[in-house]
Amino acid sequence: MNTTASSRPSWFRTFVPRPAAESRLFCFPHAGGAASAFRGWATGLPASVEVTAIQYPGRQDRYDENPAPDMATLVKEISEAIGPLVDRPVAFFGHSMGGTVAYEVARALPRELRPALVRLFVSARRTPDKCRPLAPEWQSDDGLLRYIRGLGGTGAALLAEPELLPVALPVLRGDFQLIDTYSHVPGAPLMCPVTALVGADDIHNTPADAEGWSRYTTSGFEVCVLPGGHFYTETATEELLELLADRLVPAHRP
Repeated sequence: MNTTASSRPSWFRTFVPRPAAESRLFCFPHAGGAASAFRGWATGLPASVEVTAIQYPGRQDRYDENPAPDMATLVKEISEAIGPLVDRPVAFFGHSMGGTVAYEVARALPRELRPALVRLFVSARRTPDKCRPLAPEWQSDDGLLRYIRGLGGTGAALLAEPELLPVALPVLRGDFQLIDTYSHVPGAPLMCPVTALVGADDIHNTPADAEGWSRYTTSGFEVCVLPGGHFYTETATEELLELLADRLVPAHRP
């Protein structure tokens, strides 16, 4: 069942509100992921940063909504809703599919809001021009599940529970529909710095792949390699949050 626009939950989840925070970090989940993946980040970052996670439709408290039909629709709806929360300097962090979503939302921000975006963190994601649909061997339900399990992470482990598949599979299918139909439209590069993050053991996204993001900004650029695989965000969380704090908080003050 679809909810009406007036009753639909918002796109944003701020698990630990910090009204006095100097900056806001928007977090964009991976395919099949949800805002709750970032629940613990607020307490791991300095008090001057408020963490706000994006909740895509079709999961958790938005389970009764249809997933976005394509990337353009998803980006349009997020960028139209985000304005009131760009009330201070902001940064975007997007993991895997979320990296593409974060990049496209950054491009879609109204001109008057763009100076507030101080950095894009793109994690475990190839550049937009290198995004490709899943190979044919991964397109069936069994193939898609094998692909997800190969990436690792807690979400992959949950797919071993048969009772969860009827809930998880439609979400995964919807998200991979976004990925498979996405086509990058070239345009002006971003004006904010870009930090490309990658797990040292991620065979799907290597440091060499991450270097390509240098073409997508006119400002500073860096590649940071952290220990772990595709979901290094779960195994090297402390190192990741330290890195984010270093770039978001002047002098890394508490």
